[in-house]
Amino acid sequence: MAAEGVPAAQEELLRRMYEVFSTDGRDAFVPHCLAPDVDWPNVLDGARLHGRAAVRAYWARQFAAGHPLVRLEGLRLDGDGASVVASVRQGMRDAGGDHWADRTVEHVYRFDGDGLVARMDVRAGS
Repeated sequence: MAAEGVPAAQEELLRRMYEVFSTDGRDAFVPHCLAPDVDWPNVLDGARLHGRAAVRAYWARQFAAGHPLVRLEGLRLDGDGASVVASVRQGMRDAGGDHWADRTVEHVYRFDGDGLVARMDVRAGS
């Protein structure tokens, strides 16, 4: 999987985030990937979250409703040159197994001066 023009540190951080997301290690990894005042989308409610604690609570809510899955399919720099776009296939694990969406979405990341995720947005993919 290519990472078209993405700085190595950002590529490594995002790959690790996607590896850890669907595991019990996600909460412990938050300080290593998200800025303290991270701006994160609450896709369930169509709102924005601010701060690590809000993101943790959002993820806990998602996992209480089911077991969300994300599979990173590619990374590239966005047209602005300052954001990194992750092409992601989303899914859900239930008693019947893993069920993956037919389409990808794009997660768009901006980073702070410490190299942590400062903002994430979701937009339609292919």
